[in-house]
Parts: sequence; C-alpha cells; structure tokens
Amino acid sequence: MTEIEMVPTPRARILVVDDSSLVRLYYRDALEKGGFEVEHAINGIEAMEKVLAQAFDLLIVDVNMPRMDGFAFLRALRRSAREVATIPALIITTEAGEQDIEDARAAGANFYLVKPISQADLLRHTVVLTGASP
Repeated sequence: MTEIEMVPTPRARILVVDDSSLVRLYYRDALEKGGFEVEHAINGIEAMEKVLAQAFDLLIVDVNMPRMDGFAFLRALRRSAREVATIPALIITTEAGEQDIEDARAAGANFYLVKPISQADLLRHTVVLTGASP
C-alpha cells in the first residue's frame, strides 16, 4: 500500500485596510490564529497598491481613513478592469447609519459590520467570505 502524500492547502490571504494600528493588530491576531495569512494597509491608496501587486482572497476595510477612505477605495477597485475587481470585501466600521450601509453597498462591499466586533465574529465572516475551511 502506498502512502498518500498530504499537500498543504494554501492559506487564504487577507488584506486588512485600517488606519488604526490597534485594530490592525487585533484583526491580525484573530485571523492568523484562524489560519489566515494577513497583510495590512493604512489607507485606500496603500491598499490599492498592494491589491495590484499581490493576490488576496478577502479585503477587510474600514471606512474612515486619511488620503483615501474605504468607500473611495472600493469604488476604484470595483471599476477596475482587472480581476481584482471581484475580490470579496467586508467593511467593518463605526458608522452604523442606514445611509452608511447603502453607501457601502453602492461602493461594492459584500458585507457590512459595525465595530466593535469580536474575534469570533471576524473569523466567522472571514471563513464565509473566503470559503476557507474553519
């Protein structure tokens, strides 16, 4: 009987876009414990540069950031003719109004959550949006 070689499954790559270093660290901690590979950007401009240079399976995006906010980043990304336009995006923000949710939907967000969010909820949504095995 031959032994079956186990091929490691590639880890889903997540880009966290948030100007708060504490939020980035909190998300990174949860996501890496969940088996995800994590990169970060501090605003939409840096996020766009990273998305165009590397492959990601999910974008976790804040709304209020300097230079380019989360909505502007998603609108620019969704207008792109490249395959990056289809990367799932999860908005996590402190903005909780109906108009904010509509603006996120119009910008191209796949899902919208309001801070604070538990690490368990972050992982649950990340697994769903990436299709990764928990």
